[in-house]
Amino acid sequence: MEENKHPYTLINVIGGTNGVYEDHVEFLEKHFKLITMKEFTENKQDLSHKIKAIFMWFHKPVVDRDLLQSLPNLKVIANCGVGVDHLDLKLISSFGVKVANTPFAVSNPTADLGMALMLASARRIVEGHQIAVSPDTKCFMADWLGEEINSATLGIIGMGAIGYKVAQRARAFEMNILYHNRNRRNEADEQAVGAVYCPKLEDLLQRSDFVILTVNLSPQTQKLIGRKELELMKPTATLINISRGQVVDQDALVNALKNGVIKAAALDVTYPEPLPRDHALLHLKNVIITPHLGSATSKARYLMMKNMVESILAGVSGLPVPNEVHV
Repeated sequence: MEENKHPYTLINVIGGTNGVYEDHVEFLEKHFKLITMKEFTENKQDLSHKIKAIFMWFHKPVVDRDLLQSLPNLKVIANCGVGVDHLDLKLISSFGVKVANTPFAVSNPTADLGMALMLASARRIVEGHQIAVSPDTKCFMADWLGEEINSATLGIIGMGAIGYKVAQRARAFEMNILYHNRNRRNEADEQAVGAVYCPKLEDLLQRSDFVILTVNLSPQTQKLIGRKELELMKPTATLINISRGQVVDQDALVNALKNGVIKAAALDVTYPEPLPRDHALLHLKNVIITPHLGSATSKARYLMMKNMVESILAGVSGLPVPNEVHV
């Protein structure tokens, strides 16, 4: 039957700011009967029992109790990216629905961005660009200096897939690598990248020249880096965040950057996103902010989409779901 061959799958929209990419649609339609939220809303009585999956592209469509109650045959929700902090996993599980994410599709590009932010901050690339293109620049100053990351100490907080990819790249720069994680990596993993485990976060913060955050957002990691933690860092240290904005107490970070508690910060994530245009972080010279670019490559986004397709096809067929997120 057509419905079995092409499971009805709910999406937000096609195209636009938060819609499914138009160049992904041809691949998706080989596997699914795509139903937009507008179509669903207008034909809810006919479509409610047909929809088996939700293809959640950048947090859309929003999944709440009302939507779950209106989809009695829903089997699986595929979420793009790693973070699922926007989903109520316990609520979804209570409806017998599985959730999958795409952790491996994002690990390489996000690690690349983490290294890019570290290098950009250390070598003052953004400031340098502004000087190079300024109409007021008459000469390049010989005493305008940055820092090298070679032989510096990198502290990685969160040694999952992304954190480990960062460590692999940092080793190529001959950095000294420390890491803190809920669970220690096995000895072979540590030796492969030359990483040293720090059971205590405080030890890592005190010893690192660069601290990079690669943890998932959870109640345990919310405001993991606050005033106390920032004051433990070296005054010459840089904080890099490629995880979630809520992992850092932003008010404490502003104070630390203004008062020389730490040297600089490079942030791909903030809270909220984007920040209000008058937020202090947007006006500090020792801060670099990018618009959540971690997985923003054509290759990564296509792989994320394919991973989501695989998870949905498995979920609607009653098979084990790849990359299932457990409560």
